[in-house]
Amino acid sequence: MDDLTRKPESGGCPGSAMRQFKSPASEQAGNENTETKSQPSQLAQWPVQLTLIPPHAPYLKDAELVLTADCVPFAYADYHKDYLKGRPIAIACPKLDNLQSYVEKLTEMIKLNNFKAIEVLVMEVPCCNGLFQAAVMARQNSGINVPIKVTTIGVRGENFGTKEM
Repeated sequence: MDDLTRKPESGGCPGSAMRQFKSPASEQAGNENTETKSQPSQLAQWPVQLTLIPPHAPYLKDAELVLTADCVPFAYADYHKDYLKGRPIAIACPKLDNLQSYVEKLTEMIKLNNFKAIEVLVMEVPCCNGLFQAAVMARQNSGINVPIKVTTIGVRGENFGTKEM
């Protein structure tokens, strides 16, 4: 197995163990299935849920974090190619989860990791804006002026564009 580690961070579910993967291209070399033409996953870490990601995870250091609303990868067909490739991801749902806990986690992540930028991907529905607000509040709380941009995806998969904040 190519994982850096499989040990759960806090003795919980083994499925939440932090992992970092080799690049998808090197894993796929020589393993192509000629019957299917599916694209390789661009996911390079585990876990992906913001709540489960250790703020000190090595894959976060000096990275451009992709903070994604849970629904975005289902609506936007080219999510892996356009947003995930080469960047760590954190997914979250601002409607179903505790927004203050997101702010606290993101604040700690910003303080520890020297992010190049944070790109927040949200759906066009109003409740999704909470994820962008959490990133902005975390930046403010951290005292570090990391660039933040927000990209809005439509419920039918349209990309409505990106704004830099």
